[in-house]
Amino acid sequence: MQVPLLDLKREYSAIRTEIDAVVREVFDATNFINGDQVRQLEDAVARYCGVRYAVGVASGTDALLLSLRAAGVRPGDEVITTAFSFFASAGTIANAGGTPVFVDIVADNFNIDVTQIEVAITPRTKAIMPVHLFGQCADMQPIIEIAQHHDLVVIEDAAQAISAKYRDRMSGSFGDFGCFSFYPSKNLGAAGDGGMIVTDNEENATTLRKLKAHGGSEYHHELIGFNSRLDTLQAALLLVKLPHLDKWSLARRANAEYYNQRFAEANLKTPKVENYAYHIYNQYTILVENRDALRQHLLDKKIGNKIYYPVPLHLQACFASLGYGKGSLPVAEECANKALSLPIYSHLAENEREYVADTVLSLVS
Repeated sequence: MQVPLLDLKREYSAIRTEIDAVVREVFDATNFINGDQVRQLEDAVARYCGVRYAVGVASGTDALLLSLRAAGVRPGDEVITTAFSFFASAGTIANAGGTPVFVDIVADNFNIDVTQIEVAITPRTKAIMPVHLFGQCADMQPIIEIAQHHDLVVIEDAAQAISAKYRDRMSGSFGDFGCFSFYPSKNLGAAGDGGMIVTDNEENATTLRKLKAHGGSEYHHELIGFNSRLDTLQAALLLVKLPHLDKWSLARRANAEYYNQRFAEANLKTPKVENYAYHIYNQYTILVENRDALRQHLLDKKIGNKIYYPVPLHLQACFASLGYGKGSLPVAEECANKALSLPIYSHLAENEREYVADTVLSLVS
């Protein structure tokens, strides 16, 4: 049996008629940039997240970058974030002119260790960027309290967490900015790049709309912005997919529960779901001592898997000048050596997830 890490063809097949119809609509109208579907999706995502405003942009990376710029991050400013995430979390801070300040994570949930945030604050700190990694929200209440106490901006990197919840509120709805990615592998994925920023602040929304369109209207520019439009075609596809999102997230949760039960007595650590969290499993990531041997074993059995993230951000070559050395953030480094993600997508068949679990347990008992 062959089990891919992700099979987008199954998702497309399930909604092919709807997708094909909206593609034809967009091509018939030929309004490929700033079509009505973009604003419709923005309104739908704002309602879904329980916020007042949503601004479509070209990618999840741009969502972070534009939020940092709208927050006023400038050269010399510091932004506190996690060392264990996709590169965009830190790369956008540097590209905005700021300096990423890395803190360690909690091994049980892979998210930022909130007990380490306040000690990392300096007079140069401008913002905190928690990452809701793998589909589980970081512990937002203490993060918001710290930010309010120190007058800091909060930018939620919720790229992997649309439909995740923290104490019954949607991810992205807590900070000054909430940033989503619609990269195809996400729980809500486009047919290419796309992103969205949500906010309850009207001034922030206005600034973001300027920044994503070269800093103003067509020929009048108050700011130096970017070309970061969400294409009409991608918005139309996402409008079809959004009503299916909750169902797909429930299927991922069911697959995770199956794995949790099968691995309960195994010599590995399953992802912990915190009591404040509604986890939507963009990835199902285990920690295992013999990670590389297990990965090869799975590949030999034609089971897709992936290592997120083999080199934590503080040890990336491009950040060497920041002075972090090996051992400076030990939990992130340990997870980089032990983490392995298994197939978890919503259209995974029962016999496939059984085969994955059997194969894992045949090596890790």
